[in-house]
Amino acid sequence: MSVSRHFPACFAGQRSHFSLALLALLFCIAPTPGDVGGCGQKPQELDPGVFFASKEAIDCQRCGECGIESKACRDACQSPETYPTTFPDRCLPLVHDGEVCLRKLQYASCGDYASYMNDVSPSVPTECNFCPEPAP
Repeated sequence: MSVSRHFPACFAGQRSHFSLALLALLFCIAPTPGDVGGCGQKPQELDPGVFFASKEAIDCQRCGECGIESKACRDACQSPETYPTTFPDRCLPLVHDGEVCLRKLQYASCGDYASYMNDVSPSVPTECNFCPEPAP
């Protein structure tokens, strides 16, 4: 009998113990329920003035980077006063929501950004749709 024929049988029990330990480790290092994606931040309401000023700056920058020419882009770059200064009634996004939205805008493709800044039918990334309108 060769040693290689008996080698897998010798370590079969150790492999199952290793697999079990690995599975237990994965469950133990999982995030705490309620803290998924929060990075330990305490819930804090998003300041609409800060958020919309940041969004306007990103919109203007991305329009320039992507060569998007639309009224929405012109407003972002030349008429920031057209941006909202408050969220709709009963809409209370958190700071973390705003951070995720702004990050999405910064890293969106030019094709996606063109759809966000479309004058006729703009789309909204799901990360930025804090308070969706109820379906009619």
